[in-house]
Amino acid sequence: MSANHPVIAITGSSGAGTTSVSKTFEQIFRREGVMAAFVEGDAFHRYDRQEMKKKMAEELARGNQSFSHFGPDANLFAELEKLFRGYGESGNGRTRKYLHNDEEAAPYGQKPGTFTPWEDLPADTDLLFYEGLHGAAAANGVDVGRHVDLLIGVVPVMNLEWIQKLHRDKAARGYSTEAVTDTILRRMPDYINYITPQFARTHINFQRVPVVDTSNPFVARDIPTADESMMVIRFANPRGIDFPYLLSMLHDSFMSRPNTIVCPGGKMALAMQLIFTPMIWRLMERRKQAAGR
Repeated sequence: MSANHPVIAITGSSGAGTTSVSKTFEQIFRREGVMAAFVEGDAFHRYDRQEMKKKMAEELARGNQSFSHFGPDANLFAELEKLFRGYGESGNGRTRKYLHNDEEAAPYGQKPGTFTPWEDLPADTDLLFYEGLHGAAAANGVDVGRHVDLLIGVVPVMNLEWIQKLHRDKAARGYSTEAVTDTILRRMPDYINYITPQFARTHINFQRVPVVDTSNPFVARDIPTADESMMVIRFANPRGIDFPYLLSMLHDSFMSRPNTIVCPGGKMALAMQLIFTPMIWRLMERRKQAAGR
């Protein structure tokens, strides 16, 4: 952790909604004049799309049916930890982009599913902002999350996460329900061992809970909307959190535990603005004070 060069990380599995959270932070950064170095979690996958297909086939031939993007063998955990640690020490580091589709790949003259070359982060940024699968990953002696100043988990309940993944992969990628189901099953051991444990290390978790029937996600026709959900917000350390103020601003919300507030799902963006804006203020004030010493 660093006063001079803070790191913020949003962590959550594929389809969890981390991208929506990132957009809220981008709004806060613009409004508050904060210059952030943005890092995408996919940049720290070990293999590009074709290499991953080949590696998965090799692992399957060896009898390993659970090799996935969720686990350490398919990712550069040590390099990600090095980035977070190095940025905290000097405000510098290197990253790259994973080009998901033709639109992202066109400006680089590359094929979709490939990485851009590694390059230095922009100079003179106020903080590093990471969004991806492994902001709090720990495995094989690597502990990514220990270098993060503000660590946020985005965690839909399991059935909702599956519904979102099914709809996204079928609509955007043309996958069948059976293919997506196979992916979910293959990833499950890594999900249990490397994704889920992160949410015990986060400072704040946002868990979206639908209030409609999602008992069989594999036949659900629609993704439950925000207004058909509640948002459970858990603070690891509630000290300094003004719960009366949050309750007054987030109508129809309530406290379910001393460190947990529940609000309507449609108020997620507002809740994040109310919670994270003062946290960003404190990080920037601490940075200013450290620079003045």
